[in-house]
Amino acid sequence: MGNIMFMIDLDNQSEIDFDITIFEKIKTTLEKDKSIELLFVDSKTMQEINLQTRDKDKTTDVLSFPYDDMPILGSIVINTELSLEVAKEMRHSFEDEMQLMFIHAMLHLQGFDHEVDNGEMYKQEEDLMKKFSLPKSLIMRNI
Repeated sequence: MGNIMFMIDLDNQSEIDFDITIFEKIKTTLEKDKSIELLFVDSKTMQEINLQTRDKDKTTDVLSFPYDDMPILGSIVINTELSLEVAKEMRHSFEDEMQLMFIHAMLHLQGFDHEVDNGEMYKQEEDLMKKFSLPKSLIMRNI
């Protein structure tokens, strides 16, 4: 079969440029056998996606859509516009915020759900924040 590279396939529809190579270490730490589709959008587009897929008429920071039985683990949609605002508000870098969004979505693609679990996703995020020297995760901010 040869060497198959499982990668991150980026579609940047936002006006913010971002180098996704920082996501590769995170991705390979969490998932070695499947590719990821990654979409960067603005707040308006994210609101439309959130309305279409979750019936919530508001923007959000990150969404994930797992795929079953495919060589692609799933799709991650990150609102770069909101990530930039939150990074300024939280006083950390835009790159750190984007990594936090990516980690959060990757854990959801792997089946974790902080809304119904007993802290398992929180623990995973906490461990990854330490491993990658990142600030407070999404779940940590809301506790």
